[in-house]
Amino acid sequence: MIETLGAIAGTGWASGINLYLVTLMLGAAGRTGWADVPEVLQRTDVMVVAGILFVVEFFADKVPFLDSFWDTIHTFVRPIGAAALGAVIAGESESISAAVGAITSGLLALDAHAAKASTRVAVNTSPEPVSNVAVSLGEDLGVATLVLLAIEYPILAIIVVIVLVIAATALTIWLFRAVRRGYRRVRDRWRSFAPPSRS
Repeated sequence: MIETLGAIAGTGWASGINLYLVTLMLGAAGRTGWADVPEVLQRTDVMVVAGILFVVEFFADKVPFLDSFWDTIHTFVRPIGAAALGAVIAGESESISAAVGAITSGLLALDAHAAKASTRVAVNTSPEPVSNVAVSLGEDLGVATLVLLAIEYPILAIIVVIVLVIAATALTIWLFRAVRRGYRRVRDRWRSFAPPSRS
């Protein structure tokens, strides 16, 4: 049960950052015999599609403003994809139902996606592209590390995900409030320039 929970938690949260890398890594782990991965994820067509989309996301995720557009498109794709992965992983477990796996994985992905999208909006306020590339590469590395933990050290993966959920939720709330304060300052500044209304 712990192994399944670790796999669902680790891959679920990581899918909220990069669904295609998670899918590709799971398929490769199963193909090489490194981990017991559901056969559907090892199918050639699934891995090819995941690989192509990973390459597209790898480049799109590093271009200012294009990354935010990509995140907007994936607001539903990542949680739904994560839910599908969670259902498939839990489906082969006798202790966890597919529905529980899907809901857990989908919610974790939504939390991670919200933090990722919010962070990118903040990063895009900087005109240079270096920060986007650095953040994106850091995310890719973090996703790969979390998937590896989910496969090899499920208990540690669960602990890491709990910490990430707390941190991501706090970051999302903080960024949302910061953006709202910024909007209010801009709105007040525009109002100060507006001509007085004539009665």
